[in-house]
Amino acid sequence: MFLEPSFRAQRSGWIEVICGSMFSGKTEELIRRLNRAKIANQKVEIFKPLKDKRYAEESVVSHNENAIESRSITKSENIYDFIDDVHVIGIDEAQFFDLELVEVCQKLALKGIRIVIAGLDMDFRGKPFGPMPYLLSVAEYITKVHAICPHCGSLATHSYRLSEEKETVVIGEKDKYEPRCRICYEMGHILDFRRSS
Repeated sequence: MFLEPSFRAQRSGWIEVICGSMFSGKTEELIRRLNRAKIANQKVEIFKPLKDKRYAEESVVSHNENAIESRSITKSENIYDFIDDVHVIGIDEAQFFDLELVEVCQKLALKGIRIVIAGLDMDFRGKPFGPMPYLLSVAEYITKVHAICPHCGSLATHSYRLSEEKETVVIGEKDKYEPRCRICYEMGHILDFRRSS
């Protein structure tokens, strides 16, 4: 479990990244950390990409249906419009933002703001996703969470796409994706290749 560092030990703000596959609890952990900041009477602002409308337009919602109020924005620079007297910024589904998010987060951390980011580290092809690899490289704290592979019960690290779409960004839930361990993920691709041959 992540324990927040003491503010006295930090000379500036910092960046925390929560990453993993789909259904691993990234958003759940993001909401937990942001609620703790609110309990500590810190001003919190939460952002998510406008394109993510799966559960609610004005809230970040986990698969367990826990929610926290948020703002939907189209590009990462929009965050600057809402940072007056903010102590903590939360960002969900960071993989869907533009690469500018990395610079925005670094500038805000230098202003003394704590940034908590959740996102997929890999796309359905198993490749680094959007700004996430860059955010991982500049973060002070990284938490990788895991789902459970429904095929073998091992820790799942990959998001396996069940549908036929080939685009990198396809918003969906259990109808389009399932978490898989490395081996079951590869086995799925081998079976898909055989079916298409």
